[in-house]
Amino acid sequence: LISSGSTYENSIGYSRAVVQGDWVFVSGTTGYNYESMTISDDIRKQTEQCFKNIEEALTKANSSLKDVVRVRYILPDAKQFEEIWPITRQFLGDIKPAATMISAGLADDKMKIEIEVTAFKSNP
Repeated sequence: LISSGSTYENSIGYSRAVVQGDWVFVSGTTGYNYESMTISDDIRKQTEQCFKNIEEALTKANSSLKDVVRVRYILPDAKQFEEIWPITRQFLGDIKPAATMISAGLADDKMKIEIEVTAFKSNP
């Protein structure tokens, strides 16, 4: 079980990521900076922070973004999805995992995006 130190993990009762064999399941991750528990009001900055948080969890699992096989984007406002495409391309453009975008409410109105990934660890 992998933790980011987010207060949400203890309050709600979940792990940032779970490793099962070669699989890494990263929970839905928002744009909070978990060290300061602050979040930008800009969806682009939140998206970048989501990926930084995901990268940190994958690193703790001896994995990386290159191992991502599935990504789910959850946005309260589907119209904002295209706005973050340059950032998703920056982090996953060469990897091209299977992807889904869902429009749904998130736990806090400050959250403009949540990203969940599944990775399969590559052999060295």
